[in-house]
Amino acid sequence: MLLTEQDKMTKLITELVEKNNRQRSALIPILQAVQAHSGYVSQFAMQVIADQLDIHATEVYSVATFYHFINTRPKGKFIIRVSSDMSSMMKGAKTIVRQLENDLGIKVGETTPDGMFTLEWTSCIGMNDLAPAMMVNDEVFTNLTPQRANQIVRDCKEEFRSHRQPIGRVGETATNTLTYASYSANTALKKALGMARPDVIAEVTASGIRGRGGAGFPTGMKWNFAATAKGDLKYVVCNADEGEPGTFKDRVILAKFADMVFEGMTIAAYAAGASQGVLYLRYEYTYMRDALEKVLEARRAANLLGQNILGKDGFNFDIRIQMGGGAYVCGEETALIESLEGQRGEPRNRPPYPVNTGLNDAPTIVNNVETLASVCCIIDKGGAWFAGMGSEKSKGFKLFSISGDCAKPGVYEMPWGKTIAEMLDMVGGSGAKAVQVGGYSGQLIPSSEFGRKLAYEDVATGGSVIIYGPERDMLEVAENYLEFFVEESCGQCTPCRDGNVVLLDGVRRLKNGTCSTHYLNEIVSLCDTMQIASKCGLGQASPNVLVALNKHFRDEILGREANA
Repeated sequence: MLLTEQDKMTKLITELVEKNNRQRSALIPILQAVQAHSGYVSQFAMQVIADQLDIHATEVYSVATFYHFINTRPKGKFIIRVSSDMSSMMKGAKTIVRQLENDLGIKVGETTPDGMFTLEWTSCIGMNDLAPAMMVNDEVFTNLTPQRANQIVRDCKEEFRSHRQPIGRVGETATNTLTYASYSANTALKKALGMARPDVIAEVTASGIRGRGGAGFPTGMKWNFAATAKGDLKYVVCNADEGEPGTFKDRVILAKFADMVFEGMTIAAYAAGASQGVLYLRYEYTYMRDALEKVLEARRAANLLGQNILGKDGFNFDIRIQMGGGAYVCGEETALIESLEGQRGEPRNRPPYPVNTGLNDAPTIVNNVETLASVCCIIDKGGAWFAGMGSEKSKGFKLFSISGDCAKPGVYEMPWGKTIAEMLDMVGGSGAKAVQVGGYSGQLIPSSEFGRKLAYEDVATGGSVIIYGPERDMLEVAENYLEFFVEESCGQCTPCRDGNVVLLDGVRRLKNGTCSTHYLNEIVSLCDTMQIASKCGLGQASPNVLVALNKHFRDEILGREANA
């Protein structure tokens, strides 16, 4: 008897659910596997998943529709997603899209009649230094030109039989000399395993390192909280969901120094008494997964992961990779944990904090890719060595993702405390009118303040720096930012959900020359309300760009000629 398509789908889902021990937390990987099989997750599939996991179908639908890269309706065999971040826009992304529309005979958001192609805009894919860039399904293409985009379309039609760009080759980025490059693999882990656990934490604390993902919480303090928390099961989670537009340093670290990241996770596990690790990898970096899995396999084979690591009796720790589904808010650690548990990535109320009640209610360390890699250098060379760099309140070196109007975009290492002007000289960005530090949620710094320092006590950042030259229209910049925030708001709280829509409308009125001074003052007042009343960092930070334009570029944004 031949199986129907529904029978085949039911069989597939049953196998997936059993493979994952019928755990509710496996919902997102199950959805992703179904999509890999069928191209999308149908309503029938959602109902079967719900039945198998003993949850309501509305829960499955709610999760599936939260993540950008889970399709709940059919799309083309090849989904082309062009990055819409400002660095890509500045390098000609609109021209690429116009050419693709002409070549495919469709508009953005449409699918060709033969079901072959779907064309979409997508938010930052972590390729700002190699812009313009796009994804074709899970593969990434960079440094695009209209001619190259056309060739990629033709290659797709030929099933990529010719001129195919190998997976993972996304081009080279500029860097200066990185400290990571001189590190001898596994030196720190071997040293740490010869120390008492509290002494490992003390060394990290003495270094003064703070979280490199943006929040800047002291790493040693976080590890100590987790180590002293009660619980037989503890986790170490690496946050590799660098969704902040303009950030791509973690991409470079994972491509070149993945061993250091996994080593840092293992050191954290030893220090805190954790037995399980998870690398939460953003969906846009799917092309990296196979290489990362091979690194993990090699570490297991060398007894750097697994049981009694390097002969340390009782130290058992392993790491798995879980893919994100495409949601900016999952960069926030509690939203990331919600995602790992198979939920919508909505931030939790705090307290309790993850170090006490994190993944599966167990004590959990969540650290950024750069933080964990840097820990290896700290344990190897000592906390005092690291603390000897930087400024009084910002210790050590920092990696910066630099893009936009400059001659040499790329990833650069600098000690904390360098001025913005010094950074601009290094990358060929002199003459800029403004610099966005910290991604879209960071600070827009005008040229009059380029003497300010990149440091926690002055201009703090997770690492993103976008440079705007003298001819850039700052309202176009603000419109791009707010379109992103409107799209990425999880909708959980009213100030963010509704407020960003109002701010975007205000920016468009300013662009069109139809915004009165009174209305501008009203929306700036709304910015203050959003910064106070929003639940998480997205709504608290999204007004920053409009506040900065009103403060530093008011003469530029007011008095425009109304569009006909």
